[in-house]
Amino acid sequence: MRVVVALGGNALLRRGEPMSADVQRDNVRRAAGSLAELVRAGHQLVVTHGNGPQVGLLALQAAAQKPDESYPLDILGAETEGMIGYLIEQELENALPDGPKVATLLTQVEVDPNDAAFGRPTKPVGPVYSKAEAEKLAADRGWSIAPDGDKFRRVVPSPPPRHIPDVDLITLLLDANVIVICAGGGGIPVVRRPDGSLIGVQAVIDKDRTASLLAQEIGAEALLLLTDVDAVYLDWGKPGQRALRRVTPQSMADEKFAAGSMGPKVEAACAFVDSSGGIAGIGLLDRALEILEGREGTLILPTDAPAHGSARHDT
Repeated sequence: MRVVVALGGNALLRRGEPMSADVQRDNVRRAAGSLAELVRAGHQLVVTHGNGPQVGLLALQAAAQKPDESYPLDILGAETEGMIGYLIEQELENALPDGPKVATLLTQVEVDPNDAAFGRPTKPVGPVYSKAEAEKLAADRGWSIAPDGDKFRRVVPSPPPRHIPDVDLITLLLDANVIVICAGGGGIPVVRRPDGSLIGVQAVIDKDRTASLLAQEIGAEALLLLTDVDAVYLDWGKPGQRALRRVTPQSMADEKFAAGSMGPKVEAACAFVDSSGGIAGIGLLDRALEILEGREGTLILPTDAPAHGSARHDT
């Protein structure tokens, strides 16, 4: 089975951990072990990942430079794709010494230059701050900020992905039995100019939406969105919270999930299942194979799938 796996930000950095290379490598090593189980089970793997803390740190460093020396978000996104892809590639090779070759591809993702998202920054990047710190940074650097739990973070435009120009190359690598790490951090945001050429823009694309589009465009049969929560829950954080185990896009249509966390994952998973007829799973980073096989996490199946037409809610 061809499987696209999107690693959440916790694959590299858990909240409160120092953003050191050693910490990120240790977390990637744990993720690689879970991914290796999928390969050993006979599945073909495409990996994508988040980059919010990393691109935010680079943007913070860039802000200390002179205006004409700082790099825009598309270039910073490319830097994080290379950095994070290197760590994942190396740890996957270590976990699968006799397995397939692994390649990291810097991936452009096309967005609409006229998308309304450019006027409504919503995507959190970088570290968290106290309200006073965030307000000062916003005033000093012209940032937009928004609450993140009891803290605040910088937010940037996050237009939805429209197309992955590099999809033919990704498919070529897959046909050669290469594990591909691509579209990290949602991909490098680009727009197409009137003459057909591409140019980068100041944005960060949601990685789960890009993962869903990637899975559709390469003909994947499954999409896994791995995070630090064991399943999708109704009434999350309340005494009566219920885990969703086997559901369909139709059964999820009227449910509400947090816009900044689980909401985009559910939306991306359902979009993939609706468009492809494949399956999607959401759950813990170190339970990838169990989620794919329906033994852990939340599994989203096509509406007409036999014996899976309704949701089963587990406490």
